[in-house]
Amino acid sequence: MKMRIFGITIILAYLLAGCQSKPQADTVNLKTVCNPVDLSYRFCLDEPSRREAADPTVVWFKDRYYLFASKSGGYWHSKDLADWTFIETKDLPLEDYAPTAVVIKDTIYFLASSNVGYIYKSTNPLNGQWAVAGEKLELEVWDPALFLDDDNRLYMYLGCSNKNPLYGVELDYNNNFSFVGEPIEIKHANPEQFGWEVPGDYNTLTNQAPWIEGAVMNKYDSKYYLQYAGPGTEFKSYSDGVYVSDNPLGPFHVQSHNPFAYKPEGFTAGAGHGSTFTDQFGNYWHIGTIIISQKHMFERRLGLYPAFFDDQGTMYSNTKYGDYPLIIPQKKISDFSEIFPNWMLLSYAKDVEVSSYIDSCQAINMADENIRTYWAAKSGNEGEFAILDLGKSYDIYAIQINFAEHNTSIFGRTKGLFHRYVIQSSNDKNNWEMLIDKSENETDKTHDYTQLPEMVSSRYLKITNIEVPGGNFAISGFRVFGKGDEKTPGKIENFKVKANTNDKRSVNLSWNKADDATGYNISFGLDKNRLYQNYMVYQDTTLTINILNSTLDYYFSIESFNENGITSNDEIVSIE
Repeated sequence: MKMRIFGITIILAYLLAGCQSKPQADTVNLKTVCNPVDLSYRFCLDEPSRREAADPTVVWFKDRYYLFASKSGGYWHSKDLADWTFIETKDLPLEDYAPTAVVIKDTIYFLASSNVGYIYKSTNPLNGQWAVAGEKLELEVWDPALFLDDDNRLYMYLGCSNKNPLYGVELDYNNNFSFVGEPIEIKHANPEQFGWEVPGDYNTLTNQAPWIEGAVMNKYDSKYYLQYAGPGTEFKSYSDGVYVSDNPLGPFHVQSHNPFAYKPEGFTAGAGHGSTFTDQFGNYWHIGTIIISQKHMFERRLGLYPAFFDDQGTMYSNTKYGDYPLIIPQKKISDFSEIFPNWMLLSYAKDVEVSSYIDSCQAINMADENIRTYWAAKSGNEGEFAILDLGKSYDIYAIQINFAEHNTSIFGRTKGLFHRYVIQSSNDKNNWEMLIDKSENETDKTHDYTQLPEMVSSRYLKITNIEVPGGNFAISGFRVFGKGDEKTPGKIENFKVKANTNDKRSVNLSWNKADDATGYNISFGLDKNRLYQNYMVYQDTTLTINILNSTLDYYFSIESFNENGITSNDEIVSIE
């Protein structure tokens, strides 16, 4: 088997505004991650048996990151945003939704949605020990967010409703977190103008009121950026919008570029109800909620996306190729191209051979780039397998196995839950070599991402089950990343963008199929040089986007991609 060792360094290939990749002269230490975030997602306590984590908050405290998420039975810590260690505790109300955390001096404070409303504190969250910080708050809190300003004044933002607005209030943390004044209304729903607030996977349920929730605050260059989630956590369109103000309690005005974090398609969809934070190098990241919502409306995962402020103070999150591998930077970056290794998806729509299957959960579901569908073998027995045929030999750098739950009867965070399996590679389907050996794995990770220690050239990949936590051996995505050595796809022609004459929140796009294209990425925005929104499709050559601000004009561009790379279309089109 042909192998090329790249050790711990690699020459980075960059995407410059959609251009084909070009090598960078310098090298960096390479550590990559891939959404969904690779965590030990807990089984919920109620029927049906399924996993969940949502509404995340990340803070930096005493040399590491802490991640809190709804219904997780604990929280995680990490030093690099890639490898997360779970901490179990009974000191926090971990069955309450939408946790928030804030660091004040040498203490971290925690609060979650509750009709009781106690704030908790810890000076050493690594040991899982917390204490109540004061008397209960003066009202029920739903989807709270705590924000400490530069002047050490503390604010809380809250609200989760399809009727009521978001609120903000100052808290006096030196006086039992008592309110300083009355909560004030700071954000009402406005779906008549903002298409991103209209419910539905594709923002088409105009007869429903949106849920406006999940507020979070950041301060940048003396401006206050209030982020909020909508239109509903069960929709692929779940995103975070942003309002801006000169003051922490407003008045706020809507940022022209919205939603701030939006990812409606791809293997993972959804980027709403999250938090935006800085890493140890000063880079901004947005961690949000990924939607599955099949076994239950609240079947969800977490996604991590780079975020930026441009020279005009516009806040945006780059979700372009947001479920492909990204490099965890070791310095301050200024552009998405610095952390995209240009490893393309090799497994989309490729042939899969399996040991057995259930009629409703067939093999092709492993390669359809849809986290909502999965293959399930007829059992969870050792020896069940799947063979992925890439069609030809590719250079493989990383593999992500996304396990699904089929016929499980597991509830809560039970010890001894793990998937054990091996992955072998071959170029002739006869001679197999071990590629990933997790036959003695003792960690419970259902979106198991492995960056290979050395690049491998192979055509066939075989995953064989040894043990599952329960139920059947099931996979929603057998995803393989790397590069081919052939041509990138052809350029796109006849790209057209037409307004919906009945609804300025909606626009229709069409284009001719590009030669050898696997899919397309559409970028759009309010300025030819600031196309911050992204929408990925596979195979389709028509698209309707329904998230526009009805009072603004937009520009669009499109690029094609395949296993070998990306080809830009230099044309930027305005709405006809």
